[in-house]
Amino acid sequence: MAYSRRSFLRAGALGLAGAATARLPALPQTAPASGQSQSWIIPELLPAARAEGALTIYSSMNEQEGLPLWKLFEDATGIKTTYVRSSDTALMGRIAIERRAQQHSWDLVQTTAVGKLPQDFLQAFDAPEAKNVIPEARAANRRWYGVYANYNSPAYNTNFVKEAELPKSYEEFAERKQWAGKVAIDGTDTEWLAAMFAHFGEERARKILKDIVAALKPVVVEGHLALARSVAAGEYWVALNNYVPLTYNQKLAGGPTDVWILDPVALFFGQVGINSNAPHPKAALLGANFMMSREGQQQMTKAGRIPVRADVTPNPPDIVTRLQKHKVVAYSFAADQEKRLERSFQEIFKPR
Repeated sequence: MAYSRRSFLRAGALGLAGAATARLPALPQTAPASGQSQSWIIPELLPAARAEGALTIYSSMNEQEGLPLWKLFEDATGIKTTYVRSSDTALMGRIAIERRAQQHSWDLVQTTAVGKLPQDFLQAFDAPEAKNVIPEARAANRRWYGVYANYNSPAYNTNFVKEAELPKSYEEFAERKQWAGKVAIDGTDTEWLAAMFAHFGEERARKILKDIVAALKPVVVEGHLALARSVAAGEYWVALNNYVPLTYNQKLAGGPTDVWILDPVALFFGQVGINSNAPHPKAALLGANFMMSREGQQQMTKAGRIPVRADVTPNPPDIVTRLQKHKVVAYSFAADQEKRLERSFQEIFKPR
């Protein structure tokens, strides 16, 4: 399952400068009580992982979430982590360039696009905590596992749009002409487009979306977190679609933003994978196990990530129940399908 060549090249041009090793202010963490053992630590693996001494993580999770998460890992294991954060697209491009240069730079990758990497970039692995995540979040080839559920829905700024104004279906969007120029969408939302095609049928979905484009002239942006922040800041009033966890990330931080749920709800996963050329493979396996653990999942919910374990309560607690009342379409598709969807997205959302 290969990531599209266009995305790799675009990321290579834009992403290397954007990725950075982060040391920024972060969310509070929940430290274990003194002497408390961690369920995710694999006793027979820990000495070898400590002997490797380090772990490099490439992740699209923002620093305010990622740094406290991996601080828990450091405190429990004594293994120093290096956290490199950038967008999914930029990280995929960076990984491709480093692979061609035969650089062994990273151990663990965590983005929504791990499954789109060439399969020989990733090693198959078994982690004890994987048995506790929902079946849909386990790749059949064992090269990635889901660490949070990435549901999709529209989002809005509550200062500029009132709840009573919200469309009750995607067909109604085109009627909100007062939003023209204040609506945005991420240009990589192929999973959402696939869900729209599956739910409405491709012909009808295209008409609905073209009507929206004609009436509202949505701005196509790059970066789901940047989009969530822009809606919370009021730069855009509405996201035609975005990742639910990122909207809640901004809401939990005090931003005037919220989701409203329409059919269909696209679902895929934030995934973790291990480099087949990892310089620290034992530490990488321990790190992947940590991300799937109850402790790791609980930490991620602090910023609105939706867990993939039944024994971890989401934040807010009712969000999965609300989402599951709608038509949820889970997606994972091959490169040739994605290329077709990329072309369709560009055709529908191209400026007019």
